[in-house]
Amino acid sequence: MLKITDFSKKYHNATRFAIENLSLELEPGEIFGFLGNNGAGKSTTIKSVVGILPYSDGTIEIGGIDLRKDPEGAKRLMGYVPDDHAVFLRLTGREYVNHMANIYRVSIEDRDRRAAKYLKLFNLEKAYDSLIKSYSHGMKQKICVIAALIHNPKLWILDEPLMGLDPQSSFQLKESLKNHAMEGNTVFFSSHILDVVEKLCQRVGIIKDGQLMGVFKVSELDEPLEKLYIRLTEDEVAQDDETIETEN
Repeated sequence: MLKITDFSKKYHNATRFAIENLSLELEPGEIFGFLGNNGAGKSTTIKSVVGILPYSDGTIEIGGIDLRKDPEGAKRLMGYVPDDHAVFLRLTGREYVNHMANIYRVSIEDRDRRAAKYLKLFNLEKAYDSLIKSYSHGMKQKICVIAALIHNPKLWILDEPLMGLDPQSSFQLKESLKNHAMEGNTVFFSSHILDVVEKLCQRVGIIKDGQLMGVFKVSELDEPLEKLYIRLTEDEVAQDDETIETEN
């Protein structure tokens, strides 16, 4: 469902690649966790996959559609939940979800049915006709999730989706991730919460300094995911500590 081949991204005036020669392939029905320290390249990869950032080299295919050759066709297969709640704050929740449904050409019957399902799941029914600017952090996250799922995307991409959610909302979102994958769709998300990743994901990819350190099947790990993660990224952590000590 998602195939990334020899993908590289360099920002303007940068001396090195933010992402270099990354190749990755995700299958239908899979929940895939994308892990790395801050600045490792997770968000850069995700924003390139969803078409926000242009990239230097390589190919990104969504359901066999090349993102650069047919961006509209590729994006119609995706749903995206960003880490910064990039929503229209002056719209109500209903207006925002309907706007996204119109973009993806979702019928009124389908949008109403799906919206009702997720509004009940996330306990957002009473706030649906309130302005999004009045929402709490968690409520904004929920409306982003509903808007991303309104067209039932084949590929659901989330950047740090559990940040700021209360325990009940976090549980409901995790159930949504599992249910979406069980229906034959693909879920690709980044997170720093390793115990959640370990329980939810079939496979994980670990990235460091723009380089993919490896892709691992969670069921076949011979050590806890946390230990594997620290072992593969500890040089980066040590370098950060050394920089702090020097500055002090």
